Amino acid sequence: MLPHGFEQPAAALMLLAGVLACFAGHRLFRLVFGVYGFLVGAMVASSVVGVTNTTGMVVAALIGGFIGSVVLVFAWFVGVSLVGAAVGVLAVHAVWSRIAPGDPSALVIVAVAIAGAVGALFAQRYVIVVGTAFGGAWTLVLAIVNAMPRGLTRGASTTEVWILYPTTAAARWAPFAWVVLGVMGVLVQLSAKGRKRR
Repeated sequence: MLPHGFEQPAAALMLLAGVLACFAGHRLFRLVFGVYGFLVGAMVASSVVGVTNTTGMVVAALIGGFIGSVVLVFAWFVGVSLVGAAVGVLAVHAVWSRIAPGDPSALVIVAVAIAGAVGALFAQRYVIVVGTAFGGAWTLVLAIVNAMPRGLTRGASTTEVWILYPTTAAARWAPFAWVVLGVMGVLVQLSAKGRKRR
């Protein structure tokens, strides 16, 4: 959560993080993990503070972001597992919303997250490429949606805070743009890897 006044700077940071992750995630994965650690840490820490405490939200976001960034940069092994878990959970949500009403059960989410984390350890290079490409693509989609007049949550909440979750992009075109950008990111990263080997 962030006050609405911080919406545009946060979207700019998301746009930059999305481009880096989507198209250069494997080469710059420590930097990308640092930026994403900051974003996730800031989101989690600021959610703990009450919506009326603007200063507290900003301070919590900065402290949580710093901690998240340090954790992912220095524990990239854990970061790879988290990427695998996150990709699995995101895929389950995307598929589940098409085949069944409501959210998937907690047991399904936990099972897929564990399977994704374990699978990620056996295919680290490709997990980093695919995870950063699709994670960056979704971050780009969120940044683009936020740049539109209505934004992600503008006018939808009386709390006057910007609530950012990975599934908040309600635009109908968002899933298609996510897949297209994700595939483009994978192809760019794999081709860059091939050029580097030569």
